Amino acid sequence: MESLWLEDLNIGDRFRTEEYEITREEILAFAGQYDPQPFHLDETAATDTFFQGLAASGWHTAAITMRLIVTSGLPFATGIIGAGVELTWPTPTRPGDFVHAELTVTEIKVSRSQPDRGFITVAYDTLTRSGQVRQRTTATLLMFTRTTPTGPAEVPQR
Repeated sequence: MESLWLEDLNIGDRFRTEEYEITREEILAFAGQYDPQPFHLDETAATDTFFQGLAASGWHTAAITMRLIVTSGLPFATGIIGAGVELTWPTPTRPGDFVHAELTVTEIKVSRSQPDRGFITVAYDTLTRSGQVRQRTTATLLMFTRTTPTGPAEVPQR
């Protein structure tokens, strides 16, 4: 898909990422480094917790979702530049889940003081194949227009 600029977007535009399989080993590795709680690290200990079984850290789910959005979800010309986010985890992410994200542009605001940029709001869910919502997110993203008053917008190098 072609790279998109601020002026290419409309409220209601929808995007869908590719799918990603979450493995037990990946859950354990992420939790061991970043969220070392028993329900993320030990299947036996997790059985007697609120989660009633091994569950990925919400931050792990968020990181996977971000990867999906960057690699297959939002083809923004200058990258995904976050300005703010709200997220919830309504159900636990489990080993063996295949997840993808579905995104909708809900708001677009062009800056009055800097017309070469603006902010968009994107609402998205991270879903399993069966439609269970693992993460619900609303993000405000900084975007740039295709041109600035002095010429083409500068694209950050990756």
